[in-house]
Amino acid sequence: MVSVLVPSSRWPRWCENFERGHGPTTYRVADGVLLGAAEDGSHATARLPYGAAYDGPATPGDLVAALVVPGDWGVLLVRKGGFAMARMKGAAMGESKTGQRHVQGRTKAGGQSQQRFARRRDNQARQAYEAAAEHAVRILGDCHGPVVTGGDHAAVGEVLGDPRLSRLRVVDPWLAVPDPRRGVLEQSVIDAGAIQVDVTNA
Repeated sequence: MVSVLVPSSRWPRWCENFERGHGPTTYRVADGVLLGAAEDGSHATARLPYGAAYDGPATPGDLVAALVVPGDWGVLLVRKGGFAMARMKGAAMGESKTGQRHVQGRTKAGGQSQQRFARRRDNQARQAYEAAAEHAVRILGDCHGPVVTGGDHAAVGEVLGDPRLSRLRVVDPWLAVPDPRRGVLEQSVIDAGAIQVDVTNA
């Protein structure tokens, strides 16, 4: 199975290319998603972004027409030593924050030196996650809409483990991003609003 994020503007062309490659496709709606079955036995599952369920007519055009950007939503990206987040007002970015903290890499030293190094690295990572959590509470803490996350699963889990963030509604897709910088955050906002498609080729 291959998973892709398709911007709404490219969705009609993507469907045309899918049918060109796999043959005429029939569509049906089930469990909040649009399911496509092609003539050659390939399948595509399309989901609306922002955790929205789809229950409209079984056509690609109606799916994309049902895409509505929430009035209040967010993006949270965290990796060891770096974070980026944004509070979104529809398609417009409101308050945002990016930050980097130095977290040492691994060492080849052994024995007690390695243990001290590991403790220091863990402390640095914990401080970085705590800093990210403080900013997340300030920017996203009272967000009523969905929040899309990405970066490193363990790092995001550490930040979301803050009890003050327990009410956030985290939705797919998971965004596998490099170190979160401003440009990465801006692209992640675009990716968060894309149609999520899983393709199983025959």
